[in-house]
Amino acid sequence: MSSERRFEFTKANIDTYLREVAKEYRKQVGKGTPAEMILIGGASVLINYGFRDMTTDIDALIQAASGMKDAINTVGDRFDLPNGWLNADFKRTDSYTPKLVQFSVYYRTYANVLTTRTISAEHLIAMKLRSGRQYKSDLSDVLGILAEHEKRGTPITMEQIRKAVVDLYGTWTSLPDSSRSFIENVMEKGRFDQLYGQIVQGERETKELLIHFEQDYPGVTTGSNIDAIAGTLQKKSDKASILAQLRQNKSEMDEAAIKSKTRKRNDRER
Repeated sequence: MSSERRFEFTKANIDTYLREVAKEYRKQVGKGTPAEMILIGGASVLINYGFRDMTTDIDALIQAASGMKDAINTVGDRFDLPNGWLNADFKRTDSYTPKLVQFSVYYRTYANVLTTRTISAEHLIAMKLRSGRQYKSDLSDVLGILAEHEKRGTPITMEQIRKAVVDLYGTWTSLPDSSRSFIENVMEKGRFDQLYGQIVQGERETKELLIHFEQDYPGVTTGSNIDAIAGTLQKKSDKASILAQLRQNKSEMDEAAIKSKTRKRNDRER
């Protein structure tokens, strides 16, 4: 919900920028100092799947010499990318665990010096469930991943998801209650494609509610309270929608009653 300039990263331009980072890094430290980068979150989704078009930044776990920071900043300046376009801020979130390294899979090597990896499907789902933000793409990403694997003929099972959660976070109950209920219901119902569209719409609406809230109450939302605020706003919005529907129903019933009385009166007058 930041006011930082928005930029859209796609699978195509992520490849371009990472290739440029690798070339710049090699120029600064030489080919004898390899680096490794594990792409997390939206970037990992974009690289592995086709249901999502973009992300606004690239989260990554980076193991490299100090020249990597300069390489990233140089490429950012060259292409006029926003500050922090490639960052490790993810390490400060609840979904981070050092165990992610164990469950990463090879993606590509750039300039013979930068090896990039992504997160395996079920562990990516586990991360998204651990975060479970209803104003981001966490839950729709889960559905998108499930849907694509079903289409590929490699469906992901509930057992795989449970194991991935335990792999990363120790216990199934480490997930928020809302995320556990969500994935249990989703896996029971199926229809991932249909549910995907509904969840995307809900995430957009929740984000809009938060934007309006921040405009009305600037500086109130923080990283520690934004989920609670989003949940409260959703409930109020749902309640308002229900009340609006009830008012509409009552209005229609009143109108129907008036028409019925009018018909009866006209019938008597005849």
